[in-house]
Amino acid sequence: MTSGSRSARIQGLVAEQAAMRGARVNVLDVCAAAVAALPVGGAGVSAMSRSSAGYPLCSTDDISERLEELQLTLGEGPCVDAFTRGGAVLTPDLRTDEALSRWPVFAPAAAEAGAGAVFAFPLQIGAISPGVLDMYATEAGGLDTEDLADAMAYAHTATLVLLGTGADGPENGGLEDLGGYRAEIDQATGMLTEQLGVSLEEAFIRLRAHAYAHGRRLAEVAADVVARRLRFPPDPDRTDDDT
Repeated sequence: MTSGSRSARIQGLVAEQAAMRGARVNVLDVCAAAVAALPVGGAGVSAMSRSSAGYPLCSTDDISERLEELQLTLGEGPCVDAFTRGGAVLTPDLRTDEALSRWPVFAPAAAEAGAGAVFAFPLQIGAISPGVLDMYATEAGGLDTEDLADAMAYAHTATLVLLGTGADGPENGGLEDLGGYRAEIDQATGMLTEQLGVSLEEAFIRLRAHAYAHGRRLAEVAADVVARRLRFPPDPDRTDDDT
């Protein structure tokens, strides 16, 4: 199958998903089409940036939602590596020693959430890379050559949709909402730099560490910080001279 015919077929399947929802195409339709066509249990997309916090855009089910949140909260996992390296990260078995050594916190947490395998594909056109498409399977196992080619085509389609002016967010209909979600995480991180006297990077690490330690979503913790319902204690090892 040529790349052109593959892309046309996949774009048609994505359009069918949007038609069933009665709405214009968005990245959730790409995920839903991929799940329907490939031997995977679910899929999700996270927006990623080298300069600020990533955030989940959509997921097809509870497990994929949990996987997106775990990776962004922990800062480790196939999604993070795929974005950093700019290439697909295929993990056919999360329970191997290699996976556990590579992602000592994410791998067991993902397996506990119900994933046996995870496949991550960066969304990329030239130097532009707005995020990552993740897919998971409940059982261990890889993708064959045709499935892998299709998965990469779905990632390319997701990139086009996400970068297009008509791309919607997963819930309330617009990238403006997703921008607000991201802005709240960024605002909370900025507030913590002032509150704790630390760098932006360290503040974000503290934010997501709190989310993971308390079993909460990163966005929820950020909202509490911004609303001043949550205040982080200072590092006991720091003194006034350190700030």
